[in-house]
Amino acid sequence: MKKIAIISDIHANWEALNVVLDDIKQRNVDIIYCLGDVIGYGPSPTECLERTIQVCDFILMGNHEEAVLSGAFGFNPSAKQAVDWTRSKLKPGFFSSSRKKFRWEVLKNLPLCFTEGERLFVHASPRDPTMDYVLKSDTEDVFGEIPEKIREIFDQIDKVCFVGHTHMPGIITEDSQWFSPDEFDMVWEHKNGEKVICNVGSVGQPRDRDNRACYVTFTEKEIFYHRLPYDFKKTQEKIHKIPQLDNRNAKRLEFGT
Repeated sequence: MKKIAIISDIHANWEALNVVLDDIKQRNVDIIYCLGDVIGYGPSPTECLERTIQVCDFILMGNHEEAVLSGAFGFNPSAKQAVDWTRSKLKPGFFSSSRKKFRWEVLKNLPLCFTEGERLFVHASPRDPTMDYVLKSDTEDVFGEIPEKIREIFDQIDKVCFVGHTHMPGIITEDSQWFSPDEFDMVWEHKNGEKVICNVGSVGQPRDRDNRACYVTFTEKEIFYHRLPYDFKKTQEKIHKIPQLDNRNAKRLEFGT
């Protein structure tokens, strides 16, 4: 089987994306898939979208792409402000370059999900491809039973479902157990007949209190998590220079929150 790299939630962080793509080059990866949220929050939406289009076999629709296209409904003020600014940078006008118009057409036509054999790829969840959060807390039940939400999701999975959206890397098993990458030494051995949800984490805005960029590579039997330091201070400086971006979007990059 080909070796696949899966990235997600770049969030217009050019410095993190470049470090991840450089690392991918060193790992003899055959294909790169992107689970969405290339844009939003960060200062480099055009650059990140352009580069992702160039290197990825597919890009999925994330909630931030959806918001740029259709409106930031249900977003907090900081995220909405970033969406509005991102739209102003990406949406072409009559005299815009053909490449800018092409990128906008790509955004408009991003798929909600991708299926490859027994593998499902989606930004958020099979229940709602762009907005449904699958969190560690969703796996917990006071009576020790499998929560209905987890059962519903696994009913739509043949073998493995790759997601992003929460920025929290980890594996959820069919019996509703959550495992962080540190608990299995960054390599999940996928057993025959096993169903799992794999959250690949975030390239450009980790939220698991580890500020390093995160992505996974995948073979038939193993999922490898990779964490990479990058020059987040450079990204912070760019955010600080853009009045329309909340400085809290810069601060969180230092702490991985």
